[in-house]
Amino acid sequence: MCGIAGIITSLDRKPDQAILKKMTDAIIHRGPDEAGIYVTNGVGLGHRRLSIIDLKSGQQPMTTSDNEVTITYNGEIYNFMEIRAELEAKGYHFRTRCDTEVILYAYHAWGPDSVKRIRGMFAYVIYDNRDKKIFMTRDRLGIKPLFYAASGERTILFASELKALASHPEFVKNLRKKSMEDYFALGYVAEPNTIYENVFKLEPGHSIIIDLNNGNLTKNQYWDVQFTGSYQGSFDDAKNELRERIHEAVKIRMVADVPLGAFLSGGVDSGAVVADMADISDDPVNSCSIGFSDPNFNESDYADRVAERYKTNHWSRIVDPGDYSLVEKLIDIYDEPYADSSALPTYRVCELAREKVIVALSGDGGDENLAGYRRYQLQMFEQKIRGILPDAIRKPLFGLLGKVYPKADWAPRIFRAKTTFQGLARDHVESYFHGVSIFKGDMRDKLFSRDLKNDLQGYNTLEVFNKYGASSGSDDPLSILQYIDLKTYLVGDILTKVDRASMAHSLEVRVPLLDHKLVEWIATLPSDFKLQGGEGKYIFKKSLEGRLPEDILYRPKMGFGVPLGKWFRGELKQNIRDAVLSERMLDSGYFNADYLHDLVNHHQSGMRDYSAALWTLMMFDQFLSRQNEFS
Repeated sequence: MCGIAGIITSLDRKPDQAILKKMTDAIIHRGPDEAGIYVTNGVGLGHRRLSIIDLKSGQQPMTTSDNEVTITYNGEIYNFMEIRAELEAKGYHFRTRCDTEVILYAYHAWGPDSVKRIRGMFAYVIYDNRDKKIFMTRDRLGIKPLFYAASGERTILFASELKALASHPEFVKNLRKKSMEDYFALGYVAEPNTIYENVFKLEPGHSIIIDLNNGNLTKNQYWDVQFTGSYQGSFDDAKNELRERIHEAVKIRMVADVPLGAFLSGGVDSGAVVADMADISDDPVNSCSIGFSDPNFNESDYADRVAERYKTNHWSRIVDPGDYSLVEKLIDIYDEPYADSSALPTYRVCELAREKVIVALSGDGGDENLAGYRRYQLQMFEQKIRGILPDAIRKPLFGLLGKVYPKADWAPRIFRAKTTFQGLARDHVESYFHGVSIFKGDMRDKLFSRDLKNDLQGYNTLEVFNKYGASSGSDDPLSILQYIDLKTYLVGDILTKVDRASMAHSLEVRVPLLDHKLVEWIATLPSDFKLQGGEGKYIFKKSLEGRLPEDILYRPKMGFGVPLGKWFRGELKQNIRDAVLSERMLDSGYFNADYLHDLVNHHQSGMRDYSAALWTLMMFDQFLSRQNEFS
C-alpha cells in the first residue's frame, strides 16, 4: 500500500521536482519505506511506498524496459500472477515479483482497457510516452482514493490525499457551498466533489485520459454493478455458492511478504472473514479487537469467543469511553469535514493492529452488499404501506402526523415514530435520504444563514440520491437503496474512514467482501435472499450457521460507535459548546447563530438528542481552524 502524487502540465514545461517532493512528503505516512520521483516534460510522478510484496524490488515510479510507459500506483492486485502469465505468453519479461510491474506491462500491451482485467483495490496514474497521454484510474468500489484538481493554466494535480494537493503553492482552497449542504446532510462530501471548488475525487470504476498534445481531458466509466436479481438457482444453491465465493475472496487476499492479520469486532462480517482465514492458514490467524468499558458499546466478549473458537493469536485493548483525545487529530487525517464518530475507534483498532501486523483483513462491505442495515428493513416496511395507500391519502395523512407527532428522542424506540411518519409522506428515495440525513431538511433550513442559502440556489443533496436511484437500472426497492449506498455511503463514509485511519498508521487493510466479482454475483440474487422476515444478511447468516455461534449471527447489530450523547453532557460539555459557538463558526457567515445556541442548549438540557448534529458541527469547526494549517 502506498501514496501517490503528481503534476501534469503542458509538454513545453517540466514540473518542479522540489514541489513534487513536498507533495509526496505530505503523505509519508502512507508509504514510510521508500520514496521516488519521475519528472519529464509535461509530467511529474511521485510515490511513497509501504512494502508488502517483493520487498527488495518494485520501487516506483516504475518504467518499462523500453522507457515508454511509467506508473505510480497505490493498491494491491490479487490476480496479478494470472495476468503476468498472459503477458509472458505474449513475450513480455519481468524483473520483479511485484504487481506494479504487471499493471505497467498490462497497460503497455492492452492500453486503457487493461484496467478491466485487474482484480483488486487500486488507484494509479500512467504516463504513456508513445502517444503523450496520461491514464489515471480508480478501483471499482472506491477502496483506494484518488483526488485531482485544476491548478493554473493546463496543469492538473493528483494525489492519494487532499493534503498532498494542498502542498502545491498554487492549490486554491475556495469552499464549495454545495459541498457544505452535502456534508451537513450526510456527514461527508459525496463523490465526485470535495469541500473545495474545482477539486474532485475520481469516482469508483472510472478512468481519466489526458492528452498532453492538446490538454483534452476525457472521463470514462469502465465498470458498474447491475442489480438484476437474475439468479436462477435455489436458495440452498446460492447459500453454498456464496460461502465458496467469500472463501475464495479471502484466500486471494492472504498473499503478503509481511505479517498479516484481521480485525475481529464480534460481528458477523469480521467473524466470517476470520473463520475463512483460519481454514486457509496453516498457522494461527492474527486477530485484534478493541472494546469499551461501557457495555452499551462493547462487543469484545463476542470477539473473544470467535477468537477462541478458531484459536487465533488474538490481542485486544479496552478503550476508555472518555477517549476523546483524538478529536483534534481527525481533521488532519481526513483533510475535509468528515462526521462519522466511529473514526475514533477505527483509528484505535488500526493503531492496535499495527503493533503486530502490516496487513489486516476487514469485514467492511457486508452490510451494503447483503442488506444488513436496519434502515433497509424499515424502508421495506414503509414501502409496503406505500403500496397499500394511494398517494392522495398517504402523503397528506402522514405529512400531518409527521408534523404533529413529538420528537421523543428520550422515549423507547417503539414510541419514536416521527421520522417514520415523515418518511411515509415521501417517495421511496426521498424517504431514504430523509432517514439517513444527520441534519434533516428542516434542520438545515434553520442551520444555514440566508447568505449560504442564497449561494446554494435551491440545491439539495437529495439530488445526489435521485441521480443514483434513477441510474440504478432496477425497479426493485431494496436494490435501489443498495445501489445508492454503494455510490454514496460506502465510498464516502465507510471506505474513506478505513483508508485514512489505516494509512495514518501505515497499515494496509484488505476488504474481501468487496471483491468486485463477489459484488457482481451478489447483485444477481433476489432481494428476499438478502432480507427475509425482517432479518438482514439472511443468506449470509444461513451460510454461516455452524461456523459462528447463533447469538452472534442473530443478535441485534451494535455498530462501532462512541457515546457522544454522554460526552456532550459530561466530559465534553464545555468543549462542544466552545466548538459549536466558537468565534470562527459564528463569524463564518454560514450559520444561524440562534439555532446553533438552541442545538447546544437543548441537547445539554436533556430535552433532545442532538449528539450526531453537534459532532458534525464540531468537525466543521475543526476544519475551519485548519484551513491554513494543512499538515
